[in-house]
Amino acid sequence: MNERVAVLGATGHTGGFVVSELRRRGMTPVPCGRGTDLGATFRHADAVINCAGPFAVTAAPTIEAAVRAGIPYLDVTAEVEVVAETFAGRAGAGVPIVPAVGFYGGLADLLATAAMRDWSAADNLTIAYALSGWRPTPGTRATGRVSAQRRGGRRIVHAGGGLRHRDGDAPYTEWAFPAPVGTRPVVGEFTTADSVTIPTHLETPEIATFMSRNAVDDLRSPDPSGPVAVDARGRSAQTFLVEVVARSGGGERRAVASGRDIYAVTAPLVVEAAARILAGSGDAPGVASVGARFDPVDFLGSLSPRHLTFGRPATHPTSLTVSRGPADT
Repeated sequence: MNERVAVLGATGHTGGFVVSELRRRGMTPVPCGRGTDLGATFRHADAVINCAGPFAVTAAPTIEAAVRAGIPYLDVTAEVEVVAETFAGRAGAGVPIVPAVGFYGGLADLLATAAMRDWSAADNLTIAYALSGWRPTPGTRATGRVSAQRRGGRRIVHAGGGLRHRDGDAPYTEWAFPAPVGTRPVVGEFTTADSVTIPTHLETPEIATFMSRNAVDDLRSPDPSGPVAVDARGRSAQTFLVEVVARSGGGERRAVASGRDIYAVTAPLVVEAAARILAGSGDAPGVASVGARFDPVDFLGSLSPRHLTFGRPATHPTSLTVSRGPADT
């Protein structure tokens, strides 16, 4: 395999991980700067991975250039509105388009698909994130500002079968994560791109989302310092655990993934998706999420144990006492 994969944002934090992972997998990354002629570059590429935010600016023109060149497009955006616009406007595209193939958007989509298994629908889904800490990159902060401006400061949630805006204080509570994390304070309605990707192929009217309170506090901190590499792969010391709970009738199913560094783990997620599409698997034209294109157990299993651990644990009780307070996300 020596496919050429154009990478927008290759010099950024996540883009650097993507470039390294492509090389490790035997593919040739083709870095693209903001002044790159995409049309000329894409004519000599086999696929494109967009890591350049804010994606509200870069996604649409890059998708258009990929469609003209006839190559698959993937991105790692966590911008909810951008993902929704991509699904709404690209259904008939003649190439595979896979938005939000990253920690936010792709991972929980795969976990939800794995958890539901043969269920055709769920009464509700819960996605709970536990981060040991969060030093956001400048790109994360920039895209967050863009999304907040687009929403007029309101939160966005998937409720009643669709995306809704909410005002006021966000709910906060505690969530009993699997060991070794345990019970943690969390902020509710911390909606990310998975609340868009999941409903495109899994039927559920409600998606509740929770983020560990310490991570939300870090995200709001004025400290501009980003992630600090602590190993030879450039990963930070940050750890994560993501739990998805699907409920239908009296039944409950769970799937969990854990690992190191939310930015670093995005690279194997999106590169694995690109490699499979280029090999002829999950390569149907049009827009579809990573969870819709691939068998989630096989996909996540292929990333374990180098990049993450994955399992479908037995049910354990979770108690929530939801309050509202100043923890507005």
